[in-house]
Amino acid sequence: MSKLGQVVEAVEKYNQFVLEQVKRARTDEKFGRDLLGRWNDIKAKIPTTRTPTGLPLPRLALPEISEPGEIARYLFGDGLPGEFPFLNGAYREMYLEPVREIESFEKNEAVGAGVSPANRAKMQPTRLAPQEEPTRLFSGLMLAEDTNERFHYLTRHQRTHRLSTAFDGPTLYGIDSDADGVFGKIGEGGVAIDTVEDMVRLYDGFDLGSPNFSASMTISGPAPIIMAMYIAAAKRRFGPRVVPKLRGTIQADIFKEVQAQNETIFPIEPSLRFLTDMVEFTTREMPRWYPISISGYHIGEAGSTPVQQAAYTLSNGFAYAEMFAARGIPVDQFGPRLSFFLDCGLDAEYIALARVSRRVWAIGMRDVFSAGAKAQLFKLHTQTSGRSLIAAEFKNNLTRTAAELMLAYMNATNSCHSNSADEPFTTPSEEWIRVAAHGQAILLEESGIFKHTMNMLSGSPGMKAVERAVEAAILDEFREIERLGGVLAAVEERYQRSQIQNASHRYERQIYDGTRPIIGLNRYRDGAEEIPEVKLVRTPRAKQQLQVDRLRKFKKKNAEKAKRALDKLAAVVERGENCFPTLLEAVEVCSLGQITGRLQEVVGRFRPMV
Repeated sequence: MSKLGQVVEAVEKYNQFVLEQVKRARTDEKFGRDLLGRWNDIKAKIPTTRTPTGLPLPRLALPEISEPGEIARYLFGDGLPGEFPFLNGAYREMYLEPVREIESFEKNEAVGAGVSPANRAKMQPTRLAPQEEPTRLFSGLMLAEDTNERFHYLTRHQRTHRLSTAFDGPTLYGIDSDADGVFGKIGEGGVAIDTVEDMVRLYDGFDLGSPNFSASMTISGPAPIIMAMYIAAAKRRFGPRVVPKLRGTIQADIFKEVQAQNETIFPIEPSLRFLTDMVEFTTREMPRWYPISISGYHIGEAGSTPVQQAAYTLSNGFAYAEMFAARGIPVDQFGPRLSFFLDCGLDAEYIALARVSRRVWAIGMRDVFSAGAKAQLFKLHTQTSGRSLIAAEFKNNLTRTAAELMLAYMNATNSCHSNSADEPFTTPSEEWIRVAAHGQAILLEESGIFKHTMNMLSGSPGMKAVERAVEAAILDEFREIERLGGVLAAVEERYQRSQIQNASHRYERQIYDGTRPIIGLNRYRDGAEEIPEVKLVRTPRAKQQLQVDRLRKFKKKNAEKAKRALDKLAAVVERGENCFPTLLEAVEVCSLGQITGRLQEVVGRFRPMV
């Protein structure tokens, strides 16, 4: 039985354990009394906060139960926020305002009139440092300096700078901007990055080593090369001591590329080897970096059902864990450095999809991989669904995204990106991307839905019903992948890809026949609506030529050094050694396309399976 099969058994065994604890709490008087005592102690220690209107609320909302069996079901089956199995959240507190020592309005008013100014000052709220915002700001357009300008625009009002970067098509495929046939694609749909000099421009003006800065890079095929460029750019600006301070993530998820997104540039086994080389290096040298973001978002955007998205993401994650452990990296070293990325649409499953994923991951990592508490955490970035955005009456996309944001935060996501309403037409403009970012600020800062109380919307009967159904469906998918021989064998059989394609076809058919209502498209459509005039964001030819000229100048300047660096890199790969340290040397003098091309000469190119 593979590790995935063991995960299925572990989840089923844990569910049985929960039922046994419920029964024990109801039959073992001392155990039940101890649980009730713990429960009452937990409730007694929950601080009280106040809304701006003066309403007192508990900082953590718990179900109103006093029966020992139900207490056992909650504590063991769900767990408090920050406690195994982490259904209610990876951390004890998320999104909440800082704790304040606040007297009641009545007491302040009654006492305040008779105290000295000095003592009155002592009665003022005690404000602690605010938590990091979960909002992650996503951009990528034209050249590095253009995206840098957009990053500075987006972060003007942010306490913490959490930047997510989109790359253009040539970069995603490891192709240089001066390659034949790509000129018109330079800087389209993302930023063009060819060299370490581009990477320096991309993050110019940001303190890459600051604890308040993190970078996320949405790229997988050439991820180790781009990662090496990021490290090299940071060292150029801040010196070698910055490397352990670097904070962020790079997607680097090869499995989802083969299953859904198609941006694979090396055969699967060499791709996984290069990824593991990078993980081994970053785990040892960069304790604040997440070297892989295991992505369900692109699986969802390719057309999967929500359950398929979660099942394939989790199974891919367990496959990576098995692979890294086989390399000899301790699970408690790489486990805390794994992160996840899920889509959030409007289907009912999204009410609990991330919650269930967090629980399944924790049980699997603890009981199958013997991981400690930090490696059990399913640390999640969520993005609202791009597939749900509709060109017809596109302003309705604001409502869709708002509803998806609510679902994402109900699921206690660790960070979030909200899509822009104009994305069906173009790379988001400043106007719409600002509205998208403000959507999260309104939800988290202006509204009181999440900032006063943890678990404000968790645990409803409907949510619990969805949780049970989703978990059962995920385990069914695991069983099928296990039957096929595990994740890699299923990939080679095109199982995940075929299932995604079938689900996508069903989704589109449902829109066409009206069984899936899309407001403004197949229901309540205004027949008189005209196509809106939306300004398209395009990269001017002059900028595209500038990128080519810069690249050619870089190649000419480093021609001799690049040849030696590429020869050394090829030799290391052929010897089977970890190539990432040599890659760090190569990116100083070689372009992305030069490195990709030389590695393809050694290990070959990816050929889609048929």
